[in-house]
Amino acid sequence: MIRLIVSFSLLATTALAAPDGAMIYADQCASCHAETRFGGTGPALIPESLGRLKGDRLEAVITDGRAMTQMPSFKATLSPDEIAAVAAYVSAPLATPPVWTAEEIAASRAMNPDYVAATAPVFTADPMNITLVVETGDSHISVLDGDTFAVLDRFETPFAVHGGPKFSPDGRYVFVMSRDGWVQKYDIWSLHEVGRIRAGLNSRNIAMSADGKWLAVASYLPETLTILSTDDLSVARVMEVKGRKGTPSRVSAVYQAPDRNSFILALKDVPEIWEVATDPNAGPYHDGFVHSHEAGMEESLEAEQGLFARRRIDVSAPLDDFFFDPGYHNLIGANRAGETGVVVNLDVGREIASLPLPGMPHLGSGISWMRGGHRLMAVPHLNEGQISVIDMADWSLVKIIKTSGPGFFLRSHDGTPYIWADVFTGPNKGQMHIIDKETLEVVKVLTPEPGKTVAHTEFTKDGRYALVSIWEQDGAVIVFDAATLEEVRRLPMVKPSGKYNVWNKITFEDGTSH
Repeated sequence: MIRLIVSFSLLATTALAAPDGAMIYADQCASCHAETRFGGTGPALIPESLGRLKGDRLEAVITDGRAMTQMPSFKATLSPDEIAAVAAYVSAPLATPPVWTAEEIAASRAMNPDYVAATAPVFTADPMNITLVVETGDSHISVLDGDTFAVLDRFETPFAVHGGPKFSPDGRYVFVMSRDGWVQKYDIWSLHEVGRIRAGLNSRNIAMSADGKWLAVASYLPETLTILSTDDLSVARVMEVKGRKGTPSRVSAVYQAPDRNSFILALKDVPEIWEVATDPNAGPYHDGFVHSHEAGMEESLEAEQGLFARRRIDVSAPLDDFFFDPGYHNLIGANRAGETGVVVNLDVGREIASLPLPGMPHLGSGISWMRGGHRLMAVPHLNEGQISVIDMADWSLVKIIKTSGPGFFLRSHDGTPYIWADVFTGPNKGQMHIIDKETLEVVKVLTPEPGKTVAHTEFTKDGRYALVSIWEQDGAVIVFDAATLEEVRRLPMVKPSGKYNVWNKITFEDGTSH
């Protein structure tokens, strides 16, 4: 009787045992996402890459799959408890900190064997007026003719494209980066992918050097700046990012500074800004003790010079969001936890002013323009319904423009008298404020699709049309006449987010973010 009771007890314990998420992952997921969870044909499944995709949202993706992607539905294969178990497993931190070296980056490089470079555009549209629409809902980009708005191509991207695509100086090639570090090169003339490489495991954004030779990739994981050759996506340099005292730091963002022939890095965890040269004759930059700055003398410690030489600029606190004046002499930086911004003069390498910017300013979406002989900049706030307008001559606050809710993006163009400012969150999300650049007054509030998120404006090359996203799975790009503010047409899209016009980006048009 005792043996029988024990046997029944063991059977009951086995039957009630919770599903093993690790075993399910190895059996069902590793073939696409890799045993390491670093990703393969599918994206990385680690907390650093999943971001806000967790809990019920993550379980829903496993259950239902993702339309128009390689992610299948598992609702016929796994029980709800098994789906919850594997979701919990991939949401847990890795036991060993992940490593992604230059050798592993190089091994991930895959050039497209079917790619043939066209000698001229394979379409009749103006190649300078092409606009790319990032459709995050199913990981694609649509290539639009900026005059007719015809879709010339729609190509698949890596999962979770993050940060704006970057164009080569001639506008022919575009580079796209995903949150889990994949960098894709696409030939707009040929309407064909050239290749891709994985530069990091959790990456933030990319920047193109002024000469078009180098592409910098900023990463949280590992804490590196990876520099690729734009020609063939080969690895040129992987720089570990550590502060003066050896503290590792995530890279919040990297920016192109064309007038300086350099990249500028925002560091998340140390009070420094890095400038990395793209000029072979740069430097020397002295990190350590300098006995003499006299020409021809070399009495210094830790000097760097030449291509990819690094210069450190000390700041009072870490800054993780930047805006620049047109000549890239001054950098305006903010910390997401702070209530102020600071102005750092890059020429002299120190802070020169502070700015009152409460409510979490989104400097990366700031714009600037000329008004009455003064250059003004405007910045939206992520936590408050207001836009700060700053005079860039003396860094004084010109005006706070009140809006009906917190916004994320500002856009304008030389060809329009207006600023377009969205409301991204709150009860009034989806409203678009049209602001006169001279009077700084809201002249009209548009509500193109009540109840839905309507955000991110981009203009055509001449500023005649404004393109706005309905940021929903069954969304669209709305084309507005930028003069009359009337809707012209709608283009169905799958959760379109950012839109990027070739001409506006390669000419650093005032009204677009850089």
